[in-house]
Amino acid sequence: MQRLLIIAGTALLALTVQASADGDAAKGEKVFRKCKACHAVGPDAKNKVGPELNGIVGRDWGAVEGYKYSNDLLEMSDGKVWDVETLDAYLTKPKDMIPKGKMAFAGLRKEDDRADVIAYLAQFNAEGGTE
Repeated sequence: MQRLLIIAGTALLALTVQASADGDAAKGEKVFRKCKACHAVGPDAKNKVGPELNGIVGRDWGAVEGYKYSNDLLEMSDGKVWDVETLDAYLTKPKDMIPKGKMAFAGLRKEDDRADVIAYLAQFNAEGGTE
């Protein structure tokens, strides 16, 4: 019975991750408006209150040059990557993941909003291009 529950839980997690990876980038651009005060994407993106987010999907934690990350994030960053699953968890409630992090944003409660903004961010490479 326990093995069946583990398999079912794993399957549910896989479906959730797939849903996050399949967000709508156009809708995500609208959701990203909530983020623009602190973050930027695109060819001319610069660090603001938060780091620029070009190439965030697949990037190591704490890797944007010239941005001063919180000590809490840096202490937790060893070997961690901002993949879809990690971004989804972080965007749900940032302080749950990095309690003393700099991100003041409360999070995105709606799963679709998180999936959409992740899809929007995923289209930007490290240089800010979308191809």
